[in-house]
Amino acid sequence: MQTTWIVAADSSRARIFEVHGQEDHLQEVYDFANPAGRASTQQIENDRRSRFFATPEGSHGEGDTYQPRVEAIEHETDLFSKEVSDFLDQAGMEHRYDKLCLIAYPKFLGMMRKNLSKATQRLVEDEVAKDISWRDTRDIEDYVRNRLH
Repeated sequence: MQTTWIVAADSSRARIFEVHGQEDHLQEVYDFANPAGRASTQQIENDRRSRFFATPEGSHGEGDTYQPRVEAIEHETDLFSKEVSDFLDQAGMEHRYDKLCLIAYPKFLGMMRKNLSKATQRLVEDEVAKDISWRDTRDIEDYVRNRLH
């Protein structure tokens, strides 16, 4: 019997459900949390990517090493996406699932696509750009059954 993992995720939470066959109920197997995903950019300490130098007039300008500043929240979300993707890659290599379904907030889904290995990408059966990660398990199961079957 095939095992399918369903990932319901957004920038602050990723829940992984498992189902065996079409008649089985979803069982939550993992729940990843990223509190920084709900924080504001100003709440997150972010390393500045630019250096400043003093000009002869005493004002400050950007040095030669200036790079555009990545928003702190986007950086934290990308790190979270990598964490979840790495976990899925490892679980796929261990044959813990046969198929994968990704249901995620659109921007987060794009990050996951970018971070998943080629081998894991081949196991993706379906992708849905929608945020359902905060719904209860029964609602997620109903959504998956109605949308994917």
